[in-house]
Amino acid sequence: MRRDLEKDVVGRKVVRAEVRSSKNAMRIIRRHAKRKEFTDRLVGRKLAKTERRGKYILLHLDNGDVLVVHFGMSGQFIRGNKRQALPPHTHVVIDFQQGGDLRYVDPRTFGEMFVATPDELGKVKELQHIAIDPLDHVFTWHAFGAALAERASKMKQLLMDQKFMSGLGNIYSDEVLFAAGLQHDRMSDTLSSQEVRRLYRALQEVLQEAIRFRGTTLDDEAYVDLFGKPGEFQNELKVYGRAGQPCRRCRTPIQALKVSGRNAYFCPQCQS
Repeated sequence: MRRDLEKDVVGRKVVRAEVRSSKNAMRIIRRHAKRKEFTDRLVGRKLAKTERRGKYILLHLDNGDVLVVHFGMSGQFIRGNKRQALPPHTHVVIDFQQGGDLRYVDPRTFGEMFVATPDELGKVKELQHIAIDPLDHVFTWHAFGAALAERASKMKQLLMDQKFMSGLGNIYSDEVLFAAGLQHDRMSDTLSSQEVRRLYRALQEVLQEAIRFRGTTLDDEAYVDLFGKPGEFQNELKVYGRAGQPCRRCRTPIQALKVSGRNAYFCPQCQS
């Protein structure tokens, strides 16, 4: 999403911003007291650059302010224009001088948007303690190994813990553990240095592949990209959602069980 925004909306000038009239729309901009307070800080501004911090997207404006976006469980940006009807659950629409609009759509309204000055941004507690980002260039396997040993937790729960690692949900935690050959309930402080390196590589490779295939869109079609197109990584999944089907590596049937209320998929032969 950040890469698409960088290519498609950076450099565009905002001529109009609308927070829709529903009560749910105010939940999305809940850090602002009024709709106008939010929209006035966007109108007339150009989008200068994009940045991602954990699960937050930061859209930097040309006056130094920052539009901060968190998609929650179901939020997404979709590009559109006046000829296209707004999708259901559209809460915010940002119109550009040239090149259509940007819609924030969120059925469950757990996401949020707000505009902050650089000083205000520094006081946002959610941005002060961003967890490990597996795609960050400063993320090293040495530091990762130390963090794993310190936590002494079961691997799947730890990889899904947003205070430990940013952005790794149910699907990718299963795929990463399969690629690394590790069981979901393996304790993080029992990994050898070779297993840490394998897990480190698996994190990078699985996430980069998911980005290359533009994300994972399951049957509920909850995820689409900036242009409303589904991702294709679901066709590359090795274990997630494949209970009872043969492992792509060894042909042993994939198993599933509940871990903290979520299904965990794994190969009993390839993962230890």
